Amino acid sequence: MAVPPEKIALFIDGANLYATAKSLGFDIDYKRLLREFQGRGYLLRAFYYTAVVEDQEYSSIRPLIDWLDYNGYTVVTKATKEFVDQTGRRKVKGNMDIELAVDAMEIAGNIDHMVLFSGDGDFRSLVEAVQRRGVRVTVVSTISTQPPMVADELRRQADVFLDIVELQPKIGRDPGERAERAARESRHTPQFLQRSTHVRSQEPAPANNSFEDD
Repeated sequence: MAVPPEKIALFIDGANLYATAKSLGFDIDYKRLLREFQGRGYLLRAFYYTAVVEDQEYSSIRPLIDWLDYNGYTVVTKATKEFVDQTGRRKVKGNMDIELAVDAMEIAGNIDHMVLFSGDGDFRSLVEAVQRRGVRVTVVSTISTQPPMVADELRRQADVFLDIVELQPKIGRDPGERAERAARESRHTPQFLQRSTHVRSQEPAPANNSFEDD
């Protein structure tokens, strides 16, 4: 009798994944990423988490969010909060840890394998809790940078640690394709709209602000 494919759910910490890929010098192709894990089992859900600066006239992350939402991802967003620190610097706070943790615990009873795209050590307790429910957990980040992008405690807690460098040939965007697409789009897009056409592979931090996770 055939063994049924394992049920998989992806949990992508958008800002963390962007920073990791950027530190390694490549862009994520989210269509290829989805296809890669669809080939590894039954992909029940692919969650993508990001904070959004809602009061900006133009949000550079919005085109990416819209694209993901229409192409197989479950996008979870919330508005950032602004504050002024003790030095008078304006900062933006946008932590999605609670939203990700709640979704992971809710779906844990229906999956066999959780794939967490984040190196944030705050997720160690979540990984442990999901494992207690019988779910295997893979953490995707990198130790190929100095310092490593993954917290040691999170890496040790995971059942499997997958360095994103190993995934790069399968989920990275071809730099030549990106340049060709940008040139093609610029010929057909009014100049004032061109900024929004180049962000599908990016998760930029809010412009002109410091960004805090906690």
